[in-house]
Amino acid sequence: MTFLDIGLGAVVLAMIIATYRILRGPSSADRAAGADVVFFGFVGLVALLGLRLETDLVVDIVLAGTLVGFLAALSLARLITGGKR
Repeated sequence: MTFLDIGLGAVVLAMIIATYRILRGPSSADRAAGADVVFFGFVGLVALLGLRLETDLVVDIVLAGTLVGFLAALSLARLITGGKR
């Protein structure tokens, strides 16, 4: 078992816990935070699998996914606050 396997397991465990938070979260903010963790966990899984397969193709996918996830997190925060600053 390598460090990549341990990392993959940790990311999957975090995604499972975040999925539980999405399903049982008492507020919309909890669900949004859980959705962010699941999304970035998926991006992390793709990055770790890219390392495991020793390919450089996933770097562009991870960068684009991270940018989209950041913009989605900003949009969710804006939606939850009702557009207030």
